[in-house]
Amino acid sequence: MTVTINGERREIPENLNVVALLDHLGMKSDRVAIERNLDILPRARWQETRVQPNDSFEIVQFVGGG
Repeated sequence: MTVTINGERREIPENLNVVALLDHLGMKSDRVAIERNLDILPRARWQETRVQPNDSFEIVQFVGGG
């Protein structure tokens, strides 16, 4: 299935929810914010939200440091 992640078209497995998508991408779910199809996706809905063909995600990773 094809989706867009941070402006890049990517092939991903089917039947993923957003938590599984993050795992597939190797991202820690406690350090990101997600926009799906131009709407902020609340963390409370990640488990129930299924990734659909042609979805567009902007995923921002938080990085600590000083």
